[in-house]
Amino acid sequence: MEVIVERTTHLQGIVSAPSSKAYTHRMLITSSLSKGTSKISCPLISDDTRATLQAIEAFGAKTEIKENIWKIRGREAPKTPAHSVDCGNSGSTLRFMIPVAALAAGPSTFLFRAPFERRPIVPLLESLKQLGVESTLQQEKDGSSVKVHGGGIKGGKTSIRGDISSQFISGLLFACPKANEDTEIKVTPILESKGYVKMTIETLAKHGIKATAATDFNRLWVPSNQNYLPIDQQVPGDFSSAAFLLAAAAITSSRVTVKNLDYETMQGDKEIVNVLKSMGSAVKVGERFVRVDGGELFAVDIDAADIPDLVPVCTVLACYAKGVSKIYNAKRLRFKESDRLDALHAELTKMGADISMKEDSLTIKGTSAMHGATVDPHNDHRIAMACTLAALGARGKTKIQNSECINKSYPQFFNDLLSLGVNIYGS
Repeated sequence: MEVIVERTTHLQGIVSAPSSKAYTHRMLITSSLSKGTSKISCPLISDDTRATLQAIEAFGAKTEIKENIWKIRGREAPKTPAHSVDCGNSGSTLRFMIPVAALAAGPSTFLFRAPFERRPIVPLLESLKQLGVESTLQQEKDGSSVKVHGGGIKGGKTSIRGDISSQFISGLLFACPKANEDTEIKVTPILESKGYVKMTIETLAKHGIKATAATDFNRLWVPSNQNYLPIDQQVPGDFSSAAFLLAAAAITSSRVTVKNLDYETMQGDKEIVNVLKSMGSAVKVGERFVRVDGGELFAVDIDAADIPDLVPVCTVLACYAKGVSKIYNAKRLRFKESDRLDALHAELTKMGADISMKEDSLTIKGTSAMHGATVDPHNDHRIAMACTLAALGARGKTKIQNSECINKSYPQFFNDLLSLGVNIYGS
């Protein structure tokens, strides 16, 4: 599918943020490990969350799916799947469910539609091996597969990389409460994206599971032989996705209000509020909403270590800011759905952006004359949304190819922009 976006000089309106993808994943998995029925209200319905839903069903969870309420009847121990578990392109599903699979009695095989060079998994498998879990992986014709041998988790001490994906640590935290012995997780080098691990610990606690972390998250401790309790909970709005809507207001000097945003959640990407303020936008945080009044934007330097998913948004904002911005500590973006540093550099340069790239950073000279172009989102939802955002201030028309990749996290993105007044249509 192709989408055409025309320059749009003014937006106005109120939209609701989509439900959080990260929280939906976590609530599905913790509910599946709880004996009894849990209810999840306002889940995000997207390609990635469907992959996790299908995965927990493969491991024995019973589900009742309605549009706005999902009921999950979990099990104390996952059953061995009868067939391979297809994770699609969801790295979250794969990395979260591999440790869970170790709790099943028999072997489980996961299919993943991307090479492991693109979405690393080996550090997680090595960490699990230290806890007594055997696994094998191989490249397939159209992706990759992992076989987890099952039989339980011994527990003990393990170490894991903290600078590749915080999903490794979250995956261990889901499964290690069911280990035979207490688990100590050493994280080295320093953990990046701490907010996502905080989110995991928060969700575990709601199900009665204890897990603690050192102040700098270089060590985590998980007591053994714990039992998950079923609960009812509601998925909050997603700051990662809402960031594109808030940035749209900033770029077009408009007023946009995004509802369904709770600033008190553990989401690290609520940092978009401070980024926009530092660049000159007027931002009001209210009770379950954020409002942006855009104006002239000014360059900033941004440390991306804990907010990698905001880098696409921040890069586009920098293109329209006065001065030179630098986004650094961003090497992990090379291991997302695409090499996001390379993709942002390539596609925004097509539109006239002045961007230089290094191994872990982007330097953006703002206020260059942006113009429409035909762009390739590299099958990456956040690149597609970033290019759409860039098109709002670009002269002429921008064609977004393969725009259906937004279904991974924000299927209603184009509709929400349309409701705000963006000149956008399908071809």
